[in-house]
Amino acid sequence: MRTGAPAGARAEARRRRAVVAALMLAMALAALDATIVSTAVPQIVGDLGGFSVFSWLFSGYLLAVTVTLPVYGKLSDTFGRKPVLIAGAVLFLLGSLLCAGAWNMAALIAFRVVQGLGGGALQGTVQTLAADLYPLAERPKIQARLSTVWATSAVAGPALGGLLATYADWRWIFLINLPIGALALWLIVRHLHEPQRVARRDRPRIDWAGALAVFACGGVLLMALVQGGVAWAWLSAPSLALLGTGLALVAVVVIVERRAAEPVIPGWVWRRRTIAAVNLALGALGLLMVAPTVFLPTYAQAVLGLAPVAAGFVLSVWTLSWPVSAALSQHVYRRIGFRATAMLGIGTAALLLLAFPFLPYPGEPWQPALLMLLLGGALGLFQLPLLIGVQSTVGWEERGTTTASVLFCRQTGQTVGAALFGAVANGVLAARLGGAGDLDSVTRALDSGHAGEHLSRAVAAAVHAVYLGAAGAAALAFLVLLLMAPRFPEPANPGD
Repeated sequence: MRTGAPAGARAEARRRRAVVAALMLAMALAALDATIVSTAVPQIVGDLGGFSVFSWLFSGYLLAVTVTLPVYGKLSDTFGRKPVLIAGAVLFLLGSLLCAGAWNMAALIAFRVVQGLGGGALQGTVQTLAADLYPLAERPKIQARLSTVWATSAVAGPALGGLLATYADWRWIFLINLPIGALALWLIVRHLHEPQRVARRDRPRIDWAGALAVFACGGVLLMALVQGGVAWAWLSAPSLALLGTGLALVAVVVIVERRAAEPVIPGWVWRRRTIAAVNLALGALGLLMVAPTVFLPTYAQAVLGLAPVAAGFVLSVWTLSWPVSAALSQHVYRRIGFRATAMLGIGTAALLLLAFPFLPYPGEPWQPALLMLLLGGALGLFQLPLLIGVQSTVGWEERGTTTASVLFCRQTGQTVGAALFGAVANGVLAARLGGAGDLDSVTRALDSGHAGEHLSRAVAAAVHAVYLGAAGAAALAFLVLLLMAPRFPEPANPGD
């Protein structure tokens, strides 16, 4: 009897490590596929054609991931995390296999959407399971690991995609998912054992009408934001039609969800001040993240004169400090609380973003790199305490929906930020370049080596304007936490 308990504890520890390994693999797949295609576009277009629509390789995947997050969150609360994660992984791997066999660009875009439908389950359920597996005191460790995997995969994706496309074939970008995903799937099936829950007396009712309405509404609005100002002008008929349809579908979602017995997006997600505040704050995080991730590489090439690889390094340094700061954040929020820690992080981030326009022109590469390093540390103090804190306010049966809602808001914030800051940058460039200039023309000039002093200063002005907007988003997140989330309640269930 004396050796039974330690042996059982060791077996449980091994099982949990296996599940965590599976979660990290699943997170790596979702993060890689958001970026891995980017550097292989020339090879893909050369093989399949369809240059005019290749941007949908990214937009289609993003749309599918974003709009399915709330649906998978509700399903995981209703039927458990394991079946949702398995179904998502199978769908993701099926999409990967189909992508590898695509015969034209339309087929590849459609199969990327299938991948995204599975990717939404991977993202949301992995984060929820991390909270299920670990008590509150230990969650920073697993969340820091997942943050590290996400950051590393997102940065390594373009390099890996370029290597595979250059030295093998672009189809291997998708085929490489199969062994990794199969291993993650096997570990989940074998080692993930969810605790038995109290059996429900009534049969769970799936809100299919709500799921369809959310999917349609999110898809239409995100398509309007992704393609507006790119495929067509903002005030053109397609933009106005999509935005009008999207707003009408918002009303449909509200009506359907109010009538549903078990809505996909329940009203309590927005009625509870703490959850609503975290949703809005992480939406602002998605918004401000666009400034460095989208615009800093162009700044590094056009203003600092760096090669693409060196420009990528200036951006990637924040992936070093973000997970380290996230892992150490527990020592801060245990002393001053979740809310105060998050406010400290986002307040510091606002100051760092505000400092960017004051960098000397043209400046040295270490200057924006240092700001990015500090920014990653600040955002690590902001995001992880909010995620762990909001998960601690709900029980198991609401955790999937809550986690999915904050991830959905962050993804939506990034989409809105890309559209908003893209319009700001293009407007500044057009004003500085005499009414003719946008980000695409800047990219072409950089590729051809014709970026002169005038263009360089115009890019600097445009990126400075974007960073000022990002600082405003950080300030908005600070105010939301200050005014809407006076405190985080204690965990909802005693064993959390």
